[in-house]
Amino acid sequence: QHYFTVLFGHEGQKPLELRCEDEVDGDEWVEAIHQASYSDILIEREVLMQKYIHLVQIVETEKVAANQLRHQLEDQDTEIERLKSEIVALNKTKEKMRPYQGNQEDEDPDIKKIKKVQSFMRGWLCRRKWKTIVQDYICSPHAESMRKRNQIVFNMVEAESEYVHQLYVLVNCFLRPLRMAASSKKPPISHDDVSSIFLNSETIMFLHEIFHQGLKARIANWPTLILADLFDILLPMLNIYQEFVRNHQYSLQVLANCKQNRDFDKLLKQYEANPACEGRMLETFLTYPMFQIPRYIITLHELLAHTPHEHVERKSLEFAKSKLEELSRVMHDEVSDTENIRKNLAIERTIVEGCDILLDTSQTFIRQG
Repeated sequence: QHYFTVLFGHEGQKPLELRCEDEVDGDEWVEAIHQASYSDILIEREVLMQKYIHLVQIVETEKVAANQLRHQLEDQDTEIERLKSEIVALNKTKEKMRPYQGNQEDEDPDIKKIKKVQSFMRGWLCRRKWKTIVQDYICSPHAESMRKRNQIVFNMVEAESEYVHQLYVLVNCFLRPLRMAASSKKPPISHDDVSSIFLNSETIMFLHEIFHQGLKARIANWPTLILADLFDILLPMLNIYQEFVRNHQYSLQVLANCKQNRDFDKLLKQYEANPACEGRMLETFLTYPMFQIPRYIITLHELLAHTPHEHVERKSLEFAKSKLEELSRVMHDEVSDTENIRKNLAIERTIVEGCDILLDTSQTFIRQG
């Protein structure tokens, strides 16, 4: 009695079978689980992000408008000073023409009213002109392009934050605990296997933490966004990615072999049950860095599409994009060559007494079956 099950959308995820002491308690549990919706949180986050983007656009517009108004005020101050000097000169001329009339009487009240109306009209005309300038800029193609460019940068910062979190989970929930387990009296995995599975993972995490901090510092200086120098720092370190990508297929093979050990498989499932993993397996976290370089290339391509040709960092962004594309091609070729050699070695091991000709690097794997 008072029995219910919780089913998950993930493949291979076993349902939870739960039972309560009474029917009221069971209904409360079912209602609470129904309300614990991750999609609702995502929708709320999307709504807040749209509000944030809207506020960012308003702030950008206000800053541009304030800058325009500041220039106008400076021009008005110059004009006022010029008019003051003309008034002083005219007053001196009048005094010479009417020597017997002094400042014996105060200014006429009607003159005061006229001056007040003139001041009001000048202010109204200035505000109307300022509003027209701002509206024209908001509707201009340049402003629309800058809004899209800023949005791409904000999305890039958000994606980088998520990627750093994924690397943090990989290192702190898998690499470091397995490294400690390898040092135990009855290690379920050797240190060599840990190094083979997580090659350069910790270094990649530190590299992207620095890159992410640099991005946040650039956002703090908004609306001035200079990103090219950050990629200049990142590019010399990308050989670390080459080693990781080259080793990726081998790391998955080593992990599969280690899973044959029941103690290791049991320990790994405990790590994967950590709430920070959100139901994802170790193989998933090992795959994330494989897609980071192509993601940067796509982001730079979109960024350049909305960057004017006369922009100060246009050439630097194009250089970074070309370097990343070159690195991506090299990594793809190296992965293909390495995978070809490993498949040839695997076939050679299945042949009785071996087959030396398969070990020749000129042999190319065509198909299996």
